Amino acid sequence: MTLIQKLAVAYAFLFFGVVAIGYIPAFNDANGNLFGLFSLQWYDDLLHAFSGVWALAAAFISHRQSVFYFKLFGSVYLFDGVLGLITGSGCLDAGIFINGFRSLNDIEFPARFFANLPHIVIGGIAVYIGFWLSKRIYDHFATA
Repeated sequence: MTLIQKLAVAYAFLFFGVVAIGYIPAFNDANGNLFGLFSLQWYDDLLHAFSGVWALAAAFISHRQSVFYFKLFGSVYLFDGVLGLITGSGCLDAGIFINGFRSLNDIEFPARFFANLPHIVIGGIAVYIGFWLSKRIYDHFATA
């Protein structure tokens, strides 16, 4: 298993953890928001679980599929985070289509920043892995 495949396994466990942590009462506030910021619905859990299953499947299929996962997944998640930061609405939950652009009076910048930070970081690291790290590391198993 190559480094990129191992990183895909790590991403799978990250996403399975995100789903699981949402069901631990200590991490939810009185309104049910994870860490007081994230209102996660069943479709968010489904998206995170799918992201984990996709990462795990890619890791066990091949190095090439793992690179593809990081390129596509990373690009989409990074775009969602940046879009959410700028507009207050993301695309993965169809918020941009349902809520449109939300003003800073509606969602203040600090809340907007921290609400989108996970997708920006996770997506940004995935883009780095898929587009740069995968080309810079030498792994003799990469052709397998």
